[in-house]
Amino acid sequence: MSAGSAVRPDPEGVEAAVRILGRATSVLFITGAGMSADSGLPTYRGVGGLYDGGALEEGLPIEMLLSGSTFARRPDLTWKYLGAIERACRGARPNRGHEILALLEKRLPRAVVLTQNVDGFHRRAGSTEVIEIHGNLHDLRCTSCRWRDRVADYEGVTLPPACPACGRVVRPAVVLFGEMLPDEAVRRLEKELARGFDAVFSIGTTSVFPYISAPISIARSSGKGTVEINPGETEVSDLVDVRIRAGAKDALEAIWTGLGKGAAG
Repeated sequence: MSAGSAVRPDPEGVEAAVRILGRATSVLFITGAGMSADSGLPTYRGVGGLYDGGALEEGLPIEMLLSGSTFARRPDLTWKYLGAIERACRGARPNRGHEILALLEKRLPRAVVLTQNVDGFHRRAGSTEVIEIHGNLHDLRCTSCRWRDRVADYEGVTLPPACPACGRVVRPAVVLFGEMLPDEAVRRLEKELARGFDAVFSIGTTSVFPYISAPISIARSSGKGTVEINPGETEVSDLVDVRIRAGAKDALEAIWTGLGKGAAG
């Protein structure tokens, strides 16, 4: 995925997306790394220059270093790369795309964001109905006791951090490779999908995980509107009603402008 900021959104696709939003009372927005790319955050395969498809200096691929099994054995290794990711993202802010989704939440009777991103940008931009299916990099928790904290960044944090309450190792509340999704987030997603949505938007994600592509499939089979915003081909590109081959920020800005014109007219 890439930000795709150089690609102008297709006017016909934008108009079709505007029509779908215009008649919807409930919408699910699914977002991935492409959503935050316009904030300067690298997508997964470019994150901090860490991933090149091969082994890193420890002789292990990034998926292994950022796995639950490695964290259990060598939390220092996992924290080394978690810290590098956080430093690469430090100072970035939510972009206009995040802001527009927050505005759409206020405009629509029901709007939910399902995000794979761990940067917390949706909430910072003003969205309140957010399912962080992979957790949040800034939420810390002890692996032993019930200590919890939220930090703006890792500056001044000794890695790997020790719990101030019991001295055991602390971890961010994110899903590492090989770990289960958080129960609370899964239950919330299942509840929202059971209620159903009039439309589902896939934004800046390749949709490789079944729980990310499934809402599109469910909506399509139910005759609901489906839209994909992504400059590249993805797992759901052939399933959606409308494809907008552009970056998230530019496409959402065009859609928001179109909604405003419709209201004015």
